[in-house]
Amino acid sequence: MGDPKFPRKSYDTPSHPWQGERIKAENETVREFGLKNKTEVWKAESMLRNFRKQSRELQARLRAGDAQARIEADALIAKCSRMGVLPAAGGDLNAILVLKDSDILSRRLQTVVYQKGLASTIKQARQLINHGHIFVDGHKVTVPGYIVLREEEGTVGYNPVSSFTDENHPMRASGRGADVRAERRMYAEEQAAAENAAAAKADAEEAGITAEDGAN
Repeated sequence: MGDPKFPRKSYDTPSHPWQGERIKAENETVREFGLKNKTEVWKAESMLRNFRKQSRELQARLRAGDAQARIEADALIAKCSRMGVLPAAGGDLNAILVLKDSDILSRRLQTVVYQKGLASTIKQARQLINHGHIFVDGHKVTVPGYIVLREEEGTVGYNPVSSFTDENHPMRASGRGADVRAERRMYAEEQAAAENAAAAKADAEEAGITAEDGAN
């Protein structure tokens, strides 16, 4: 059982401590989501790794005709849907395999508070949560890494007794974070389009070189 004062780690650390690309990507993630340290990145990665492992095992059992696997697969899809990392309808095991770390991190209370425009910056969102200014479903939550369920997202707001309920509060958000999700989605789509265009151009150039070599 173990000592309750010393719980087991809920995440796995990287197998190799010195990988430049991984370290750079982790640093960017920490800045983007205003995380305290990389431990929060590793927790999201471990959660996602566990979901993927379950999905692969369930798909193998389904191919073998295991009836219990269908029940467990539906339960896993429903869980991911409640978390908001999968669509409310139409999700499947294959969709779990293509989830990214950002899909998990975007469901953290800190990110949701910023996206709803309750904080001017992602770091201020963390501060508001730590100081008890944020309510979720009528209860004060002081854990920035709390995973906000889909049904709870609409209940995220200021603590009724918080000074931030005053619209004239000097540190209150001006509303610039309200459309962050749409802006982030648009930016991601533009980046994906640019990458696809670059890949298509590279393929076209390579095909042209190959054709020239064949002609010679």
